[in-house]
Amino acid sequence: MTDAQALARMDRLVSGERNPSLPTVRPFDAATLIIIDRKGWTPRVLMGKRHAGHRFMPGKFVFPGGRIEPADRSMAVAGALHPRAEQALMARVTRPSAARSRALALAAIRETFEETGLLLGAKDYGSPEGVPDAWAAFQERGVFPDLEALHFIGRAITPPKRVKRFDTRFFAADRIAIADEVEGVVGPDSELVELTWVTISKAKALDLPPITGVILSELEARIAAGFAPHLPVPLFYQKRGRFVREEL
Repeated sequence: MTDAQALARMDRLVSGERNPSLPTVRPFDAATLIIIDRKGWTPRVLMGKRHAGHRFMPGKFVFPGGRIEPADRSMAVAGALHPRAEQALMARVTRPSAARSRALALAAIRETFEETGLLLGAKDYGSPEGVPDAWAAFQERGVFPDLEALHFIGRAITPPKRVKRFDTRFFAADRIAIADEVEGVVGPDSELVELTWVTISKAKALDLPPITGVILSELEARIAAGFAPHLPVPLFYQKRGRFVREEL
């Protein structure tokens, strides 16, 4: 799928969701994480199916993620973001800072744990101490979240006049970055009722939010180009009623 085709698809699918009576609200900072298994001939990604009872994107397949929380600003880490990732995270934002970029990356790791039970990080440094409550499982399991394992691969801003708006940063990490797992997080009464490892082509055939399909195409191209941290990071947003793709 070309950029033009992807943007046209987003225009078609999202156009019907707009509610002109809604006020234009500032989008919340959010982050999501794509875990990639590149051990085989064909890379696979981890997708989660949202509970059908959710008001927001019921039954859709998504990457784990959510809003940034205050606890994400103070959690101890192992490793730092790649300088190119940090640079891209600070582009096109009001009052950019390294602390905000770091918190976004941590939000992606924390939300991934909360929705899947997977703890991404390192067990080489003992247990982090004095952690916020939201990060207690990492202390109990002796896992420091590792920012060095993350690639920043995309950003998308929900268009105006939507019920919920997010300024979402998409991160990716290899499956080998999973340091531990808590069982029983995913289930029929959880936010995600199912987890599945699928090839990117099969993932794009699932019932996805429009932006998820676009990001999967971006990921596919990034892997083909070597998955290097210096590759451009796309930003998607709506301008004059049409979706635009820029590079950070």
